[in-house]
Amino acid sequence: MSPSQAVSHSRGVRDEQWREWLRRSRVGVDLVAWWDDGDIRGRVGDTPYPERLVDLLSRATPRDCAAMGLGCSRRIDRPCREPETCGQDPIGMSAAGAAADREGPVPGACSHFVDCWSPLALRVEFSADDRHRAVHMSNPNRWGEFGVWVDGVPLRVDAWLDQSGYWVGDRFYVLQAAGPEDHPDQQIALGLLGYRILSLVIHDARHSTTRLFVPDPSETWTNPLVRLEGDQLLLYADEVAVSDDHPDRSVPAESSLP
Repeated sequence: MSPSQAVSHSRGVRDEQWREWLRRSRVGVDLVAWWDDGDIRGRVGDTPYPERLVDLLSRATPRDCAAMGLGCSRRIDRPCREPETCGQDPIGMSAAGAAADREGPVPGACSHFVDCWSPLALRVEFSADDRHRAVHMSNPNRWGEFGVWVDGVPLRVDAWLDQSGYWVGDRFYVLQAAGPEDHPDQQIALGLLGYRILSLVIHDARHSTTRLFVPDPSETWTNPLVRLEGDQLLLYADEVAVSDDHPDRSVPAESSLP
């Protein structure tokens, strides 16, 4: 079997396994076709292709991502191997009772998906209730630069963004960004963002707004994290500060708007 035949066979098997779900999905068939058809990118061009891909992923469900063949929370290096379980309807539960990071096999599929094979380096992160999703995509023209969209809204931030993030309270999407170059403790460091001191980006999916939090000279944010306590967003410098319950800032959730 030639490489092209092997790809076609693998795609056919995957489509058959996900057939029942794809018949019901709003965007699944279009997403699978757009992702799988190697000729589409050549026909439409390098700019329209990822734009359409982001549009489809911004309306996708976890099962759509599993059906298109992305790696998942369980194994990022291969497509879903258990659609008989993951393709089932999710078990009904309130957002409060939903797992923040689902790892399959689980009805409704995993909670995040990763593309380990293409230059786009896609990553899709769903909120626990699956109502929101964040899409990360590499900029093929600038190594290490990622664009991020939450429910189709681009995060327009004047800083390099991390390739992944996480949901807080099913409403706020949080990710790290390159910190200020003039911070007294700033250093060039190993890692994607290239800096020791980092900033925080918080996107409010309810209001479709984004805010960048930059550490002041007294705040040493080497791995900044966010927790939601009641109506307050707590900003921590690192994991130790979280363990010690020592936030650097407390921001009312509603005032997190720009």
